[in-house]
Amino acid sequence: MDNSPEQDPRGKSPAPLPKNEPAQAPGTDLAAELRASDADRERVAELLRDAYAEGRLTVDEHAERIEAVYNARTFGELEPLTRDLPSHPGPIRHNLTKVPLDAPTPAPQPPLPPARAEAPTMVAVFGGAARKGRWRVGSHLKAVAVFGGIEIDLTDAVFESPEVVIEVVSVFGGVEIRVPENVSLHGGGAGVFGGFEVREQTSADPYAPVVRVKGAAVFGGVEAKPRRGKKLKEWVRRQLDS
Repeated sequence: MDNSPEQDPRGKSPAPLPKNEPAQAPGTDLAAELRASDADRERVAELLRDAYAEGRLTVDEHAERIEAVYNARTFGELEPLTRDLPSHPGPIRHNLTKVPLDAPTPAPQPPLPPARAEAPTMVAVFGGAARKGRWRVGSHLKAVAVFGGIEIDLTDAVFESPEVVIEVVSVFGGVEIRVPENVSLHGGGAGVFGGFEVREQTSADPYAPVVRVKGAAVFGGVEAKPRRGKKLKEWVRRQLDS
């Protein structure tokens, strides 16, 4: 049996394959080596936050992967961080494919209303005061309720500081504070013939904002707790770094 290389019609042997050059899989490219943007990192971080909220990642696993996300420089470093999650969208580099010219243009999303600027002090005397919706919260907020009630809702607020300290005084009144479920909440205060309750939690994201509540309730009540199902979305890690 003749084991010599098969001759082509012109009598020449086919050219040998180059040595030490592995064959490239069809459809692959060098996109994994491209630099990832801040928006790419935030998109992967959001997938990890959802996976942690669903119980698919432990606290340590989530913290480790979040740190790796913000240290990643290329798409190839981001892809493995969500590969074992059901929400993994496939190789991130596939999203770099250009949209066909004849593809329909997606409808533009209506812009969010601008966040309101609010005073750093809230007072309710024989009445009520509330702060909710899209408002800008700074590093310090003081709430005083005397024979009245105050509601502070941070679930749709725009955080301008990595830490927010809320100082509360309640005399024959009540103060209710709600925060997003993905921020850290700490603090506590004195209750004199009243109650001062802070349901503390530590966010798995080490870069998430921190809300601290302190003060006193005299013949009144203060309650601060996370609001389940509401997540803070309008914050970027680099804006909150100090």
